[in-house]
Amino acid sequence: MFGLRSLRMKERLAIGFGASLVLFTLLLVIDLQMDLGVANRHLMPSHARVRYVNDEDKNGVFRDFKRKFLQKSNSSGSKEASTTITSHGRSAADSSGSGQRNPTEPPEHDNFDDLMSLVAESRRNSEARSNTGTDQSNESEENPTLGDMMDIRPSKNASYLERFQLGISKHELYRESDPIVDGVVNDMLHLPIQHVFQKDGGTQIKLVIEFPNDVKALFKPMRFPREQQTLPNHFYFTDFERHNAEIAAFHVDRLLGFRRTMPVTGRLLNITTEIYQVADDDLLKTFFVSPSSNLCFHGKCSYYCDTAHAICGNPDTLEGSFAAFLPSYEQAHRKVWRHPWRRSYHKRRKAQWETDADYCAMIRDIPPYDEGRRLLDLMDMSVFDFLIGNMDRHHYETFKVFGNDTFTLHLDHGRGFGRPYHDELSILAPVLQCCLIRTTTLQSLLKFHNGPKHLSDLLRESMQSDPLNPILWEPHLNALDRRVKIILQAIRECVKKNPGDEVAIGEDDIS
Repeated sequence: MFGLRSLRMKERLAIGFGASLVLFTLLLVIDLQMDLGVANRHLMPSHARVRYVNDEDKNGVFRDFKRKFLQKSNSSGSKEASTTITSHGRSAADSSGSGQRNPTEPPEHDNFDDLMSLVAESRRNSEARSNTGTDQSNESEENPTLGDMMDIRPSKNASYLERFQLGISKHELYRESDPIVDGVVNDMLHLPIQHVFQKDGGTQIKLVIEFPNDVKALFKPMRFPREQQTLPNHFYFTDFERHNAEIAAFHVDRLLGFRRTMPVTGRLLNITTEIYQVADDDLLKTFFVSPSSNLCFHGKCSYYCDTAHAICGNPDTLEGSFAAFLPSYEQAHRKVWRHPWRRSYHKRRKAQWETDADYCAMIRDIPPYDEGRRLLDLMDMSVFDFLIGNMDRHHYETFKVFGNDTFTLHLDHGRGFGRPYHDELSILAPVLQCCLIRTTTLQSLLKFHNGPKHLSDLLRESMQSDPLNPILWEPHLNALDRRVKIILQAIRECVKKNPGDEVAIGEDDIS
C-alpha cells in the first residue's frame, strides 16, 4: 500500500514538473513574440523599435541636433509642429492661460553672425596663405574638358548638346552663365521628336527621346498635380517620381553654384503625335484608351508599370521633364560609387551610419575620401538633397578620365519635393557626423538666409522661363527657406559641440 502511494506521488511530481516546463516554454515563446518583458531585454522581437545609439556616446552631434530640433514646438514652421501645438484644444492666442489674446510677434531674425565670422576668418587665412605662397589650392590648377582629354573638337555643325558634352570639365558640368546651357534647353523644347523607347532598368517608367542630329533627352512623365504629396505609407524607395522635382532640382543646383546637374526643362507633349506615332514596338504594346477616353501607356518596369498606374494624357496632352543626356559610356566612361551614407533600402534594417557614431572617422581613412575634394563634394550633396527633400541617394558617379579628384554628378532627383511640411534631418547626417562643409557652400547658405533675396525668391525667378511654370507648389518654396535655416543651425551645433580646430570649414579649391 505504501509502495502504491509512493509511486503515485512520484507520478504527480513528474506530471507537475512536466507541466511547469511546458508552461515556462510557452511563456518564453509568448514573450519573444509579444514582448511582455519577462525575458532579458537583449531578446528583442523583429518588429520592436531598437535604440541603436549608446547613451554614453560623446560624439553624437547628429543625434543631439535631431533631438533638439524635434523638441522645438514650432521653430521650423513645419506643419507637423503646428499641428502638435493646436491639437490640445488651445489656440496660440490663449496658450498663456490668462484668457487674454497676446499678439504673436514674429521671431527675431538670426543673421548667424558667428558663422559669418567663420567664413570671413577662413577667407582671411586663405588669402594669407596665398600671399605667402604656401596655399597650394589657390595655384592656377588646370581644368581640362572632356574634349581636351579625348582630343576632340566640336565640328561646325555640332549640336548644342555635343558642344555641351565636350565642354564638361574636371570641376563642373558647365561654366557659370554658359550660353550653351540655354541652347541645350531650347533644343529639347523645340526640336521635333523622331523616336521614343523605354529606358532599361529603374523602378518606374522613363523614356528616351531622340531628336535630330543625335540629340537625346530622358523624359519623365507627369503623374500627379503639383500639390500631390508623398503618400504617408510609402517608404522613400517606393515613392512615386515627380517630373517637376527634376526641373526644380536643376535650378536649385545651379543657384547653389554646384553646376553638377544636367540641364532639365519641362515640355508639353501630344501623346498621339509625339510618342505613340514614333514609339518602338515594346512601348506600343502598353498603350490603351482609358474609360475616360484618355490615351494612356504604362511601359514595363519594377514598380508602377501596370494598368492601375498608367501614364494618361488629357485626353492626349501630357507634360513632363526633359533632361539632357550625358556623354555615352563609350565616349566618356563613368565610375559608379556606392554612397557612404547610403540607406538600407529595407523596411526594418538600419544602415551602418545610423548606428555608428564614429562612422565619419572611418570614412575619412578610406580612399578617395582621405584626400582631395571628394568628401567636401558629399557634404555639398547632403546640403542639396536636404533642401529638395531627396532621400533616394544610393550611388553617385564621376567621370573616370578625370581621376578621383573631380566633381560628383548630381543625378536622378524625381523623388525630391514630396513632403513640404517635413524636414528629413537624416539627410544631413554627413554634415553633422563629419562637421565639415565647404566655405563657398556655407557662404551661399548665409546669403540665401540673410537676403536681400531668399532661396525661394531666386528659385521662383529662375523657373519663370520654364514653359510649365509654376513648377513647384508654394509650400515647397517656403520649405526651402526653412531648411536653409536648419542647415545653418546644424553647422552652429557642430561649432558648439567641437573645439574650433575640429570644425572643418573646407577650403574651396575649385574654380
